[in-house]
Amino acid sequence: MPEPRPGPTQLDRRIFITASSGYALAALGLPDPESIIRRTRGTPAGAVRVGRGEVAAVKQMVKALGDSASELGGGHARHLAVRYLTEDVRPWLNGRFTAATGRELYAAASQLVHLAGWMAQDEGDTPHLRGLAQGYYAHAFRLAAEAGEPELSATALRGLAVQCVELGFRAEAVQLGEACVEYGGHVRNGRAVAYYEATLANAAAQDDDRRTATRHLGLSETAIGKPTATGGESWAAHYSPGRWAHESGMILSRLGDLDAAEEHLHLALEIHGVDRRRTRAIVLADLGGVRLRQGDVDGALDTWSDFVECADGIQSVKVQAALRDMRVRLCRLQSLPRAQDLRERADRIDG
Repeated sequence: MPEPRPGPTQLDRRIFITASSGYALAALGLPDPESIIRRTRGTPAGAVRVGRGEVAAVKQMVKALGDSASELGGGHARHLAVRYLTEDVRPWLNGRFTAATGRELYAAASQLVHLAGWMAQDEGDTPHLRGLAQGYYAHAFRLAAEAGEPELSATALRGLAVQCVELGFRAEAVQLGEACVEYGGHVRNGRAVAYYEATLANAAAQDDDRRTATRHLGLSETAIGKPTATGGESWAAHYSPGRWAHESGMILSRLGDLDAAEEHLHLALEIHGVDRRRTRAIVLADLGGVRLRQGDVDGALDTWSDFVECADGIQSVKVQAALRDMRVRLCRLQSLPRAQDLRERADRIDG
């Protein structure tokens, strides 16, 4: 049975892309900030009444499901997120509410839809899952825009930009990264600003635009160093200094600065720390690769040994891809018993 579409209305089929096409920013369409007002005036009499309690429930589920996915991978509980979205949240989005409650509900729903998109993206690398992820991200953007939440809008655009990077659509990734920075331009939370600037820096690095990548990486570093805002909520608050150090390290690796890349990845692991097992596994995999490129074979093997131990049981396409990448690179070191042992351990996990 196909997975239900993620929202109160049928989404335009054009928002779903295939493996052979890029994602145009124009496909998102124009947001309609007045739609919530119209919904409050034209709701059918029999529609379910929605209040702050339902909004709080959505937020609590987003946190619970997000914590689980961050620890064990997007494939771990996506079906739970989709079921909650389609069976519980969809009727609320079509319910009766005040304009203020409606905006809060749409913002919370945007977070849930975005999470479902991230889960689909992290679950597997198939055209079906890619299409689901992009559909969710696009709908999260529209819900956020209608709720008047620029931070949520920018975060949805980031999801699309990252996916375009992974699919090799460099021009689209840069375009979406620029839009991400533009939407996040008035957000006051330093972590959120760093999140969006790093998105554009990464897209530019993948596009071999060193000048743009370096500039926005510097802006990201400035933003992450600012004191964290207190009070209110921030959808991008999870972008900790440790996560910033990891992403920055991989941007620097792409730009060819391996010493700086290793330093940043070390910062991510040992100084700032990363609090989720999935995240730690990916950082360890990346650090092992950087150390191998530097000629530090022993350091790479030590790091990859920690990675394999950490990766066991995680349902994430990125972790599985890192295992496969490591195994291929270990072929160059097949004369070393430690390398052969690592390949066998990885085979047992990814088998």
